[in-house]
Amino acid sequence: MRILLFTLIAFLMIAPSQAQTKVGDVTLPNTMKVGDASLQLNGAGIREKMWFDLYSGGLYLSEKASNASNIINADRPMAIKLHITSKLITSDKMISAVNDGFDASTNGNTSAIAADIKKFTGFFSEEIVKNNVFDITYQPGVGVVAFKDGKELGTIKGMEFKKALFGIWLGKKPADDDLKENMLGL
Repeated sequence: MRILLFTLIAFLMIAPSQAQTKVGDVTLPNTMKVGDASLQLNGAGIREKMWFDLYSGGLYLSEKASNASNIINADRPMAIKLHITSKLITSDKMISAVNDGFDASTNGNTSAIAADIKKFTGFFSEEIVKNNVFDITYQPGVGVVAFKDGKELGTIKGMEFKKALFGIWLGKKPADDDLKENMLGL
């Protein structure tokens, strides 16, 4: 009886840890639902700037993949989760960083999606505090749907916007090289 009890306790302690992944000071879920799709954590890492951890980020896909270009160009459900871990992240700094990311992702050719970028950066206009969680999802036929702490912020249609957006983290000039590698599971 004691062996059965210890086995049960050990299983209960291990089971929850398998459903989540520790990334820095936060824990990201290993799975995520986007529309009708069930996604799995492909990889996760920390966005750093000058020795400061800014956020933990995870890439969620329907199946594991490590080719950034294929992921960016895929018309498949996917998501990036950003868990803010620093008080240094403000609304203005996030908007500036996202704008810089779009410039890098598109080699400065943002004119075709300028209105979409403006709408997207508006999703960061409310105060951002430590432990806010942004889910940036892509749903084929719907577009990019963004959430803050589980609350839907809005939708932006179009593959060109989706490619530029995911290129911020996975493109040739990513926001953070180490974070890109970690998201790709490399």
